Amino acid sequence: MAKYGPSLGQKHAHHAIHEGALTGAIQKTEDLLRYLKQGEAEAAKLTADDLIDYWETRIIAHADSEESGFYQEMVEQNPELKEAVIGLKRDHDILRMILQDIRVILKEEGITREVMMKFDSLITVNELHSREEERTLFVEKELFLK
Repeated sequence: MAKYGPSLGQKHAHHAIHEGALTGAIQKTEDLLRYLKQGEAEAAKLTADDLIDYWETRIIAHADSEESGFYQEMVEQNPELKEAVIGLKRDHDILRMILQDIRVILKEEGITREVMMKFDSLITVNELHSREEERTLFVEKELFLK
C-alpha cells in the first residue's frame, strides 16, 4: 500500500500542489523583500522565519511524501524512470541544502543579500524540478499505461 496521498498519483492534482506551493513561496518572498525595502526589520525577520517554515511544511514535506513511496512506485511501474527519479531526489536534496544554508546565514548574519539570493534560488530550483517531474513522470506514466 502506498504511503503517499492519492493526489500525488494524479497529474492535475499533483500539478495543482506544485503550483499552489510555488505561488505561496513567491508571495512570501515578495513580502519579505517589501519589508526590507520599507526598513521594517522586525517584520522582515518574522517573515523570513515564516518563509523558512513554509518551505519546510509545504515544499520539503511534499518532497518527503514523494520519496516515501510515490517515486518507488513509478519506478516499479516503469524501470526506465530510475535515472530520472535519482535526479528528482537530488533536486530535493539541493532544496534542503539551500534551506539549511539560509538558516545558518540568518542565524549568523541576519537577512543579507545572500539570503535573498538563496530564497530566489529555492524558487528557481523548485520551479524547474516540478516542471521536469511532471514532464517525466506523468508523460511517461501516460505512455506506459496506454
